[in-house]
Amino acid sequence: MGSRSLCLAWLLALGVCLSLAYEGSGYSPIEDDEDVYARNRYKETPWCSPIKVKHGNANCRTPQGGYYKNVLGTRCDIRCQKGYELHGPQQLICQSNKRWSGKVLCKQIRCPTLSMPTNGGFKCIDGAYFNSRCEYYCSPGYQLKGDRTVTCMDNKVWSGRPASCVDMEPPRIQCPSVKEKTAEPNKLTARVFWETPEGRDTADGILTDVILKGPSPGSHFSEGDHKIQYTVYDRAENKGTCKFLVKVRVRRCGKLNAPENGYIKCTGDGDNYGVTCEFSCIGGYELQGSPARVCQYNLGWSGTEPTCTPMNINVAVRTAAALLDQFYEKRRLLIVSTPTAANFFYRLQLEMLQPEQCGLDLRHVTVIELVGVFPAQLGRIGVKLLPPALALQLRLLLRIPHYNFSVVVMDKHGMDKERYLFPPTPAQLFALIDTFPLRKEEMKLQAETGQSCT
Repeated sequence: MGSRSLCLAWLLALGVCLSLAYEGSGYSPIEDDEDVYARNRYKETPWCSPIKVKHGNANCRTPQGGYYKNVLGTRCDIRCQKGYELHGPQQLICQSNKRWSGKVLCKQIRCPTLSMPTNGGFKCIDGAYFNSRCEYYCSPGYQLKGDRTVTCMDNKVWSGRPASCVDMEPPRIQCPSVKEKTAEPNKLTARVFWETPEGRDTADGILTDVILKGPSPGSHFSEGDHKIQYTVYDRAENKGTCKFLVKVRVRRCGKLNAPENGYIKCTGDGDNYGVTCEFSCIGGYELQGSPARVCQYNLGWSGTEPTCTPMNINVAVRTAAALLDQFYEKRRLLIVSTPTAANFFYRLQLEMLQPEQCGLDLRHVTVIELVGVFPAQLGRIGVKLLPPALALQLRLLLRIPHYNFSVVVMDKHGMDKERYLFPPTPAQLFALIDTFPLRKEEMKLQAETGQSCT
């Protein structure tokens, strides 16, 4: 029984061995490594010819392992040696027709041919190929400008700047002498002329246009010194320059000041030869002396120094017209008329105007009161009383009613600008007066001198 069992086990082992060695099973007791297995499996797979890149190399990757570098589907990255550039695709693929997907060639890098410099030349150790060095030289009498030596780089360009040979002596140019001039009357500038200088080159005689730095001849120059410069270049970019001064003088009389309680307005710069300065006084003052003065060639002012004196109103005149003439172009008038001093509107108007005296003076306003009915009527300007006959003439001349309250506003030219049957507020009066043409100029002068009621 025991011998029969041993024999049966030996037969089973022999059968297993025979089945493992069966053809087509993929197993061989002699060749069991991976490469032999793969060779049997892919023996019908197309193979491409080996890649040989002159002056370069190929780095290949295959789906079957490193042993099969030319099998179907292999991809090869192509690189050229330094100094060479690739012509063709950067990657080749082994195709089913046993051919690579393209052709590649590594060609030696070559830089563009150098230009021969005028009046000079260059020498190269290896033509225009990669890493070749070329050295420039110039003929006697010329100087090298740029890099003396250049090298062909791997990006197909020459290192450094292309050299040129230029003459070494700059061109010559002669400017005129100093130009001096005095400004004309009532002007702060002078017009100055001169001939444009010409340049001369000592080499080939070829020059660029003359370049001017500063105003051109015939320009109007302001007071002071002005530097004028001319520049010229030759073909070698050598530069020649010359300079001169234009001096403009303004004759001046010295600044004038505004009179106390007055204004001054001058043309030009205020004190230059030919200008005019006009003077005026603030409200309530009259100008004494010259209303205008001119700066003369002898550096002196014409006329006499003006002053502003308090305005003296003469109420002893015979006619209303003579009274009004005293205010012409000097003061504006606010005429308040009432049939009786007890009139409610009259008393209300005075109450509103009393605290606004500064605003009235700032606007050159004189208040005239006409109170009562003839023959028991009188007029008043401040503390000065008008004779009854003069007050009556004033009402008749301006057509002011006797038996009703009214307010008349007149400008500096004696024009009737507005009438009120009820007491206007100071704000209403000031808003009206500030629209007058002369008032706008007054406000500008007052702002400059800092006059205000604040």
